[in-house]
Amino acid sequence: MKKRLLIVDDQYGIRSLLRELFMKDGYETWTAATGEEALEIVQNEKIDLILLDIKIPGMDGIDILQQINKMKKDVKVIMMTAYGELNLLGEAMEKGAVAYFLKPFDINEIRRKVKKELY
Repeated sequence: MKKRLLIVDDQYGIRSLLRELFMKDGYETWTAATGEEALEIVQNEKIDLILLDIKIPGMDGIDILQQINKMKKDVKVIMMTAYGELNLLGEAMEKGAVAYFLKPFDINEIRRKVKKELY
């Protein structure tokens, strides 16, 4: 059975790039531009791993992570940020994120980390 990923980022280019990359790697892949979209997908689909931007207008990544934890404890979350806000990244790790990446990230590094977390 294919592993299932959700990419949550308000930047269309990042969502598209990661979706294409992980689909080519054989993952079933969903994308969301907002926290509300992400939570709806998590509620309705069996997602194995989420790549979650920490800075999203409206509901930020920490809020989304907390809501996901309330809904489904078995999903893994990797945080992403262009801002390098270590205090928020630390908080995300305390709240259950398994890893984080600073943008711009190395594509091969993120692929390896996703694979490591899923297998």
